[in-house]
Amino acid sequence: MKGYNVQEYLQEIHAQYPAAERQPVIGITSNFTDGDASLRDRYYQQVIKAGGTPVIIPPVADKEVLLNTLDRLDGILLSGGADYNPLWAGEEPSIHLHGINAVRDLPELLLTQLAYNRQIPMLGICRGIQTLAMALDGKVAQDIEEERKRNTTNELLPHVKHSQDAAREELTHSVQIKTDSILYKLYQQETIYVNSFHHQAVAHPGKRFRVTATAADGTIEAIESKEYKSVMGVQWHPEWLESGLPLFQWLVQQAQEFLQAKQLHHRILTLDTHCDTPMFFPQGIHFEQRDPRILVDLHKMTEGRQDAVIMAAYLPQPKIGQFFSQLVPFDVKGPTEYADLIFDKIEQIVSANRDYLSIARTPADLYEDKRKGRKSIMLGIENGLALSHDLSNVAYFARRGVVYITLCHNGDNDICDSAKGCNTHNGVSAFGEKVIQAMNQQGIMVDLSHANEKSFYDALQISKTPIVCSHSSCRALCDHPRNLTDDQLRALAANGGVAQITLYAGFLRKEGEATIIDAIEHLEHAISIMGIDHVGLGTDFDGDGGVKGLADSSEMIQFTLQLMRRRYSERDIEKIWGGNWLRVMATVQHSSF
Repeated sequence: MKGYNVQEYLQEIHAQYPAAERQPVIGITSNFTDGDASLRDRYYQQVIKAGGTPVIIPPVADKEVLLNTLDRLDGILLSGGADYNPLWAGEEPSIHLHGINAVRDLPELLLTQLAYNRQIPMLGICRGIQTLAMALDGKVAQDIEEERKRNTTNELLPHVKHSQDAAREELTHSVQIKTDSILYKLYQQETIYVNSFHHQAVAHPGKRFRVTATAADGTIEAIESKEYKSVMGVQWHPEWLESGLPLFQWLVQQAQEFLQAKQLHHRILTLDTHCDTPMFFPQGIHFEQRDPRILVDLHKMTEGRQDAVIMAAYLPQPKIGQFFSQLVPFDVKGPTEYADLIFDKIEQIVSANRDYLSIARTPADLYEDKRKGRKSIMLGIENGLALSHDLSNVAYFARRGVVYITLCHNGDNDICDSAKGCNTHNGVSAFGEKVIQAMNQQGIMVDLSHANEKSFYDALQISKTPIVCSHSSCRALCDHPRNLTDDQLRALAANGGVAQITLYAGFLRKEGEATIIDAIEHLEHAISIMGIDHVGLGTDFDGDGGVKGLADSSEMIQFTLQLMRRRYSERDIEKIWGGNWLRVMATVQHSSF
């Protein structure tokens, strides 16, 4: 021992620079008893052993405290403790309910939901696994034996005593682990032995989680995210066990990755090149709120650490004999006026949130907005029908700030044939050729998503600047006419253009549920054909885009985490996240001068 001289300890701390490496900060929810916020040392000692820096989260439901706390955390440990008040689950209390902790309940339910939206890694222990279920649409049994009597499927299973009198370090029953789970990767065993001190348990994990371990009596012992998030809960108390350390190491490792992803998003610009959110704006959407009706809003963009989005004025293509006014629920004269209505709504929303939101026209505008801490919206048009067969409207929309026009949508128009059309023009029409030339002159990007192959190759030949596909995926992986063939991908890259992988499930796979992994596979296929300099992401959020693991803007950082796990460099991730697209945008805009 060095003695009672603080300076000796300080000298050791300051003996090198930097004095300490940046460790992930793990917030641990505290207990509350008789006016004291407290925590057993086992929790934070395990976090320290795992390489994290622990801090205690007091049971406070204040909005400012919660949000400022979450902004500074890289991971969360939901600790054990007393029962939940069942009223939070809409249930009356059972006669078997034990003591509740009213001070903890609301703060931890709020903390968990907010952390989940922010993609913060979480590990729930005992009460903590129940917190995950309570906060995220699962169900907690107020008493295991009471639940067992209601559940006839467990009648033939053995009774297991879960509320033990043994020492907390003692292993008291077995747990069966599913082999396709995180737990199995950590322990490499189908059966492990754990301690047990509870009478409540998760009765149903809800749609966000799956069960990954059970006791012999069927009691749920572990759950993990079904949505590719770093969230897991266990019913036992690993903080007391030598065998518990791998769980804390898992949490710290996930928190370290999350920290690195946050730091990366701070340094690079993240741009989604296509969403259809504006078509909901005339319906009274609140972009400044976390509005459940839309997939892109200020809160979700902030949660996912997304800087910018190109919002399209989407115009449905009338069928023969149908009028455009029959397709939109608004009193407008025609397609041009409808596009104007959408852009007016965007400008109103931006004006009402000018401290946090801006309309950008150029790559320089995007970087300036990021520097000033604002989100950016760029304007696009999805369907050249908006031009109303008037070439002067190309210049008009350029003045409004439109950065690209998708030449057609699901149906042939007067510009070109659609991938879902009937080959009206055998590609780009004579008028369409003039439109492309006008777009080149005005510095508007030519977008060939939705066009058929003949239109694609015609436009590639006509345009004097590189073309883009703002939201298309790969036909080699999913045979759909909206997707691009390998030959199209090669031609697009040779022309200097970009293909932005989209998240519409039907373009990612023909059968089964599409996920973020499918999106990554399409991206990597495009990279294998085109090279890293010609790819990106155009989600098609609010236009039926969104898959498990990448369901809205709040989950955009999950895309980065997947790229990091595949060892993409920061420079390559920056290219994918918008750098390639902005190179083309700059080329197109500069060519008009």
